[in-house]
This record gives sequence, C-alpha cells and structure tokens, in this order.
Amino acid sequence: MRCLHLADTLGLPRVASVQNPYNLLNRSFEVGLSEIAHREAVGLLAYSPLAFGVLSGKYLDGQRPADGRLTLFERFSRYTSDIAQEATRAYVEIARRHDLDPAQMALAFVTAQPFVTSNIIGATTLTQLESNLASDQLTLSAEVMEEIEAVHRRISNPCP
Repeated sequence: MRCLHLADTLGLPRVASVQNPYNLLNRSFEVGLSEIAHREAVGLLAYSPLAFGVLSGKYLDGQRPADGRLTLFERFSRYTSDIAQEATRAYVEIARRHDLDPAQMALAFVTAQPFVTSNIIGATTLTQLESNLASDQLTLSAEVMEEIEAVHRRISNPCP
C-alpha cells in the first residue's frame, strides 16, 4: 500500500502485480492481500499452484517418484507435513469423486480466483505441461467448490 500510495502521490508507475505462493494448501494470500490486490488492481502471479506437485497426488502414501521435485530436492519440505498430506488426500478424493484430474482441479481453482492475474504453472514433462495447460478449459462446479471450501474450513492453510 505504501508503494501504491507513493506512486499515486508522486505520479510514478504503480505496482502492477505481486508474486506469492497460492494453492489449495496455502491460501494465506486471501487473508491479508487479496482484498488489496482486488481493490487496487494489483494482480497475483500465483506461483507453486500445485504445491511442488503435491496436489497431483503423486506423493501420497509415501510415494516418491524418482524424477519428482520433492524426491530430487528433499530440502523443500513446506508441503510434506502430515497435515499437508491429510489435506492433499482430501482434495485428491474430491477430484476423483467428480472424475477430475487432481492437478487440473487444483490449477482450475487458482485460475478461478478474481485476484489471480497469472497462474504460474510448472511441469517436468511434456505430458504434465499439456495437462496443466488443459486446466484452463476446466470450470469447477459449485458442488466441487463447496467441497473444496469444506476441506479448507477443516484444514485451513496447512502450508503457509
């Protein structure tokens, strides 16, 4: 807000966007910044929308794919706690109940937020990239969104 105020007061360029983590496991942006972003037209460039791939479900039940980011870089532990696994399992179950790809559902959720300007996807393989890009065509139903919100109320921001 200080930067925006100075820009407005001094006729300087305004902040156009901020880049923060934002995903189903870390929605802390909603708590303090989303209203400002929305009111001041400062878009969120949401990074880590799949929580290092965790929201794809590929790390559930102790799985560690050989080429997975969390397998290769163990120091990245933000999304590996027991509570993160519990929330991830709940989100993956929602996706599967509704015949959705868990990663696409997680990406579509991020993209649907009114304060998100860009969803910064990442992919290791061409197949992942194609799947991630296809999430742009997915609109989550009201029922899916309600189920996502129910998990969020029960396990709020397990990985801030």
